[in-house]
Amino acid sequence: MSVTTEGVRVKTRSPLLRAVFEMLSSMRFAIALLTVICIASVIGTVLKQHEPLGNYINQFGPFWSQVFVAASLTAVYSAWWFLLILAFLVTSTSLCIARNTPKIITDLRTYKENIRAQSLKAFHHRAENTLAETPEAAAHRVGQLLVGGGWRVKLQQRETPQGAGWMVAAKAGAINKVGYIAAHSAIVLVCIGGLLDGDLVVRAQMLLTGKSAYTGGGMIADVKPEHRLPPGNPTFRGNILVAEGTQSSTAILNQADGILVQDLPFAIELKKFIVEYYSTGMPKLFASEILLHDRDTGETTPARVEVNHPARYRGVEIYQSSFDDGGSSVKLQAIPMNEATKPFEIDGVIGGTSKLSKGGGPSADELTLEYTALRVINVENFGTGADPAGGAGGAGGAGVDVRGVDLRASIDARLGAANKTVTKKELRNVGPSISYKLRDASGQAREFHNYMLPVDTGEGAPSFLFGMRENPVDAFRYLRIPADDEGGMEGFLHLRSALANPALREEAVRRYAAKAVDPTKPGLGQQLAASANRAMTLFAGGEPGAAPAGKPTGGLQAIADFMEANVPEAERARAGEVLVRILNGVLFELAQVTREQDKLAPLVPSDKTQAFMTQAVLSLSDAQLYPAPMAFALTDFKQVQASVFQVARAPGKNVVYLGCALLILGIFSMLYVRERRVWVWLAPTEGDAAATSATMALSTNRKTMDGDREFEHLAMKLLGVDKVKEGS
Repeated sequence: MSVTTEGVRVKTRSPLLRAVFEMLSSMRFAIALLTVICIASVIGTVLKQHEPLGNYINQFGPFWSQVFVAASLTAVYSAWWFLLILAFLVTSTSLCIARNTPKIITDLRTYKENIRAQSLKAFHHRAENTLAETPEAAAHRVGQLLVGGGWRVKLQQRETPQGAGWMVAAKAGAINKVGYIAAHSAIVLVCIGGLLDGDLVVRAQMLLTGKSAYTGGGMIADVKPEHRLPPGNPTFRGNILVAEGTQSSTAILNQADGILVQDLPFAIELKKFIVEYYSTGMPKLFASEILLHDRDTGETTPARVEVNHPARYRGVEIYQSSFDDGGSSVKLQAIPMNEATKPFEIDGVIGGTSKLSKGGGPSADELTLEYTALRVINVENFGTGADPAGGAGGAGGAGVDVRGVDLRASIDARLGAANKTVTKKELRNVGPSISYKLRDASGQAREFHNYMLPVDTGEGAPSFLFGMRENPVDAFRYLRIPADDEGGMEGFLHLRSALANPALREEAVRRYAAKAVDPTKPGLGQQLAASANRAMTLFAGGEPGAAPAGKPTGGLQAIADFMEANVPEAERARAGEVLVRILNGVLFELAQVTREQDKLAPLVPSDKTQAFMTQAVLSLSDAQLYPAPMAFALTDFKQVQASVFQVARAPGKNVVYLGCALLILGIFSMLYVRERRVWVWLAPTEGDAAATSATMALSTNRKTMDGDREFEHLAMKLLGVDKVKEGS
C-alpha cells in the first residue's frame, strides 16, 4: 500500500506541458535535486568558504582557484545555481504534495469495506472459523473488540443467498500516510526558510532598488548610500567588530564581488570582553558585556552575549562570533642584524603600519612595518614524548630496562579510549608574542613572529625566539638568541657587536693564545694566534671572497666552505674539530672582553655558561642568514580587546524550526508506525441459522514479525483460531 504519484493530473492538451509537469512532480526528480544539494553541501563543508583569493591560489594553484571561483564553489550557499536548485526542489516537492495529498486524504477517510469476500482468501495473513452466534451478533462483538484495541471500525451489512451477512472493516496506523505529507512539507519549509535567510532577499533588493556592492576602502562612514541597506531590511546576516570602549551601528555583509553596509536600528557598545582559557591554551569562554543604544528612542539596554547564548533586540539576533584585537598599542625594540642597522625603539598599533629605512630608524618608504597581531597567551607543549609506562624509549636512546616496565600500564595506555596517548604533555604558557610583516618597495612581504620572553625548551640556555616565514602556508623557522645571566639579550648583542670589531677580535685572540700556549713557546703561540684570527675573521664574515658565490660570507658555513676549498678531505674532520674548539675558546674570551667594557663580573665556567656560549655560537652563525636588516622585540604593550559579533535578522528561522518538527514527526511516522487494515466477513451457514462462517484477513504496509504476532493475537481474540493459515 505504497504512496504513488497518481494523484491530481494536469489538464492540458499540450504533451510538452504535461511531460514537464510530470517530471517536476516526480519523486525521482526531487530526489535527484536533493542529491545534488547534498553534494554541493559537502563541497561547501570541505572547501573553506569566502576566503581571500590569495588563500585559494596558495592552496590549489592559479588554475584550480580560478575554476573554483568561476563555479562559485568558494561561496556555494549563495551561488545562483544553488539557489536555483533550491527553488526547483521547493517546486518539485510542492507538486508532489499537491498530487498525492487528495489521494492520501481520500485513503484516510475510506475503510475499503466494499472489498469482495472472496478476495480475503488471497491475503498472506488469513484465518477461517465457524462461530456459534448469528452474523449480526458476531459483527457487533468483533467490532467492539477492535474498537477496544484502538482500531477504527466500520460495519457493512450485505445480502447473501443464505441471508444477511456482515463485513467488519477496521484500520489502524493511518498516521503513517500523514507522515508522508509531514516529511515532504518539512523539506519545502526548510528550503523556504533557507531562501528567506539567505542572500536571495538581499540580491532582490540590490536588483530592484539599485544597490551595488562596495569594492573600495576607507572609513565605513564614507560609504555612499547606494552601498547601504536600510535598518528595516527584512533579512540579513553580517559581522560587526566592536573594540572595548567604542560602539558601532553598521554591519558588513560579504558579497561575491564586494561588501554591503547594513545599518542597524541600534548601536552596540562593548563595555568589557571576557575570555577564559583551558590549560591547553584553547579559549573556553567568550563573553561580551554590551550596551545597546536605540537610535530612535535613545534608550540604553544592557546585555551579555556568550557563545550559544545570543542577545535579541528589535528583532535582531546578536551572536558572539569570535574576538580580535581592538587596536592594542605596542612598543618594539629593533635588534640590528647587520652593521648598517642601528638600534631604535618604535611605537605602533595593531592593524597599523610604520615606514622604515633599511639602514634602521623611521625614515623613507624602503620598508613598511605592518603590525598584524598581538597574542598575550601562548601555550606550547614541552612534553618529551616519554613512555608513560616508564620506558626510556626514543630514537637513539638507550634500551628499555625490562625491570622497570609495567606491562599492564603499557597496554592500557595504548588501548581503550581514542583520547589516550603514549606521549606526555607538558603545557606551559610562554608569554606574549608579536606578529608583524616587513614589506619592501615592490610589495613583497615576509611574516615574523617573535616572543617577548625567553623560552626554556630544556635543550640548552633559555632563548628568545624570532620566527620568520616567506609564505603563509609555511611553518615558522626560528632564530634562537640566548638569554644572558640577567635574562636579557644585551649579552648576546654586545658579543655580536664585538665580533664585528677587528680590534676586539684581536684582543680576544691574544688572550686565548696566552692562556692556551706555554709562554716559553712563543712560536707555537704565534701559530695558534694566526689560526684563531683566521677562524674569527671567517666567522665574522670579514674575509671577502672566502665563500663561494651565493653562500653566506660568515658563520659556521663560511668556515666549512673555506675548509672544503683549502684542506684535504682526509684531514677535514680533525681540522674541523680543532677550528671549532679554537672558535669557541676565542668567542668566550670575546664575551669576557665585552663584560669588562660593560663593567660586569666575568663569566664563571659552568654548565650554564657553557649552554649560553654554545647557543650564542649557533645564533651568531644563524644571524648571518636572517632575511631582514633588523628584528623587532616586544618590550611593552597595552592590550585592547575587540568582539566580533554576528548580527542577523532571520524570519525564516521559525519556518525552519517548524520544518524540523514536521520532519521528525514525518520520519517517525513512516518508519515506526505500521498501517494495518483488518477485514472480517461474517456470513450465515447453510442449514444452521445460529452459526456463522467467519473469514478474516489482515493487510500491512510492511511485513514484519510484529505483524505476524499481531495477526495471530487478533485471530485468537476475534475468531478463536489457535493456528492461522498463511498465503503465499
